[in-house]
Amino acid sequence: MPNTTLSRATDALLHRLSVLTSGPQRDALTTGLRGIEKESLRVTQDGRLAMTPHPRTLGSALAHPSLTTDYSEALLELITPAEHDASTTLERLDTLHRFVYSAIGDELLWNNSMPGLLPEDDEIPIARYGTSNIGRLKYVYRVGLALRYGRTMQCIAGVHYNYSLNEEVWRLLRADQQSTANAVDFQSERYLALIRNFRRTSWLLMYLFGASPALDARFLRGRPHTLETFDADTLYRPYATSLRMSDLGYSNTTAQAALHADYDTLPGYLDALAKAVSQPYPPYEAIGTQRDGEWVQINTNVLQIENEFYSTIRPKRVTYSGERPLHALAARGVQYVEVRCMDIDPFEPTGISLETARFLDAYLLVCALDDSAPLPPPAYTEANQNFGRVTMEGRKPGLELIRDGQPIKMLDWADELLAQIDHAAAVLDRIRGDDSHARSVAVQRAKLADASLTPSARVLQIMRDKQQSFLAFGLAQSVAHAEYFRARPLGPAQAQEFAALAVESLVQQQKLERDEVGSFDAFVAAYRAYTLNRFSV
Repeated sequence: MPNTTLSRATDALLHRLSVLTSGPQRDALTTGLRGIEKESLRVTQDGRLAMTPHPRTLGSALAHPSLTTDYSEALLELITPAEHDASTTLERLDTLHRFVYSAIGDELLWNNSMPGLLPEDDEIPIARYGTSNIGRLKYVYRVGLALRYGRTMQCIAGVHYNYSLNEEVWRLLRADQQSTANAVDFQSERYLALIRNFRRTSWLLMYLFGASPALDARFLRGRPHTLETFDADTLYRPYATSLRMSDLGYSNTTAQAALHADYDTLPGYLDALAKAVSQPYPPYEAIGTQRDGEWVQINTNVLQIENEFYSTIRPKRVTYSGERPLHALAARGVQYVEVRCMDIDPFEPTGISLETARFLDAYLLVCALDDSAPLPPPAYTEANQNFGRVTMEGRKPGLELIRDGQPIKMLDWADELLAQIDHAAAVLDRIRGDDSHARSVAVQRAKLADASLTPSARVLQIMRDKQQSFLAFGLAQSVAHAEYFRARPLGPAQAQEFAALAVESLVQQQKLERDEVGSFDAFVAAYRAYTLNRFSV
């Protein structure tokens, strides 16, 4: 009875949209917050990983609010402030790129999710954060990641989209539903409902925006695979959308394979993650935490810290200084979600377009407002399998997925989802007084009618037309984007502001190191105890 199910869901969505737009607080739907975290490898002019340290002119990777490193010294992370409109967020991201290009000499930012030419795995430089205890902890965590998963996988990059709704939205819905939950619990319940809907349907994002259908053959380091040969240096899958998000990339992890997060309740989610960060895993116990007197991982548990959990979406809460993410969620509830599955768009200088952001806003609003069934283990597995199938063969004609145990054509399901997203887009556009969301949905609908319009298909077509390897394609795109940013240097006032912020971050790091009290061993012991003792929810 899929049509009946869809009708009920649409009725719920339409009702909630009506509740939120019929009163004086209708603007609340367009005044949530949007933030972007974009990872980019620094590379040389020939596409090789830059072996230089994080440029001092960018400031302290430990203390700078907007410019840090992720896994490697070469893996920059550009972090925008949270803004009410995605257009402002993207302007901030553009500005950050322009500043970075003023500071990296003749290096380039690799504007693809799959990396360019990497050195041997043990030669990839791990990010360093100075001599403070927290700086050393961040380094040890990354050494642990290297031992668990290899350094190569950690060089995969993406775009994280942070999304929240104005808390007035949750207040209005709580009143409409006459919920007996307190405001914090109701908000957390609705964000988890968003996440469950997202987990069931985010394969759609892989089809529409996946942009990593090929990779450099050397990336696999001789591992077995099911990819086909594109040319002497490139492997691919003909219908793949995102090898980054397939089990060749983030999904292919050992201890995490059996880790099923509970998205039905916040206590259930916290319990699952708290167990993972406190439960020993025998292969990691075999590695140990120290070698020759040096720390090599924070602990020997399934996860060293909660952020090690590779998930397509996370419930989040801004943390206080020194506070663990799980404790922040337990104490104050879910504040926003972090969408982590978006590939870097190699056709966009900043890695994501405003059009994509507008679609995400409409899609995530549907996920937030529609009814959301629980996600027990069989449904969790079904969702993961659908997602994986689309990453590897999403453009395959006639592709079928499984919905509630029954086969369904991917395009039929996608049509149903876009019909719902149309409603959300129309509401957002009415409030804003434009048609930007509707236009974005129309662009995505065209990709359903013609798979050659998807980013993954465009990447492969350009590589064929220009007889380019993946490396040659990635380098050409990255060079073009570098020229775009370098042709638009920051004005003197903005440049001075960024330079001052960089210096301030270096001073903060120096102060932290100068004022450090206590040994690193004691710091790690306290950190581990904090993980184990604070989760009674």
